[in-house]
Amino acid sequence: MLAEFSIAPLSGGSEHLSECVAQMLRIVDESGLPYELHAMGTIVEGEWDEVMGVIEKCYRLMIERYPRVSVTIKIDDARGRTGRLRGKVESVERIIGKRLARYSPHAKAAEKNKTPNTGNERDS
Repeated sequence: MLAEFSIAPLSGGSEHLSECVAQMLRIVDESGLPYELHAMGTIVEGEWDEVMGVIEKCYRLMIERYPRVSVTIKIDDARGRTGRLRGKVESVERIIGKRLARYSPHAKAAEKNKTPNTGNERDS
C-alpha cells in the first residue's frame, strides 16, 4: 500500500516546521520502508501494519511536543502489489513518452558537481 501523510503542529512550540519534519523523517528512514519526501508530505510504501506503525510513531512524536496537531493521511491499498512508489510515476511517463520533471536534490547536487565532458572519458 501507499500512504501519503503529513503531520503539522497547530499551536505552541517555537521550532520551525522543517525541524519537525526532519525529526519525523528520521523515524520514516529508520523504518527501512521505501519513502519519498515532497513539499507537502511524505509517501511511504509497505504493508498496512508497517506503514501505519511509522505514521503512528510520527504522530506520537508530534503530539508529545504540541498540544494540537493536524494529521492528513491518503491511502492507496492495492493488495499484493509492490514497487508502486516509483511504478505509478513511471507508468504515466511511458504513456506521455518522456520523463517528467521531478524534484531531486541528489540529482541537482550531482549535476552541480559534475565535471564537464571533454570527450576523453570512456563509458563504463
